[in-house]
Amino acid sequence: MNTDLQLLLENDDGEQTSASCTRFAVIWQGKEIWVQTAGNGQLLIGVDVEEGDTEYANLLLRPLATNLVSLQLEMEPADPADLLEDEHVHTDECNH
Repeated sequence: MNTDLQLLLENDDGEQTSASCTRFAVIWQGKEIWVQTAGNGQLLIGVDVEEGDTEYANLLLRPLATNLVSLQLEMEPADPADLLEDEHVHTDECNH
């Protein structure tokens, strides 16, 4: 399965730059909105979970036919265990 995304970035002057990555984020209103492939030709769009979040939303974009797509909103529970791991203070001695 190919997870590469081909991007075209355009500046205000109309100049385009191409890039390739497995996922990318857009910072919008202080939130990271991540875009990546989800397999089976689907594109996953999701927001990173922050402390205090009880759930988060993912959007799945699926091609249906010529010029048609399906967009599905999925609400996922935030994993409290993942949020607790962030309380660790990283120092030079912690080896990660």
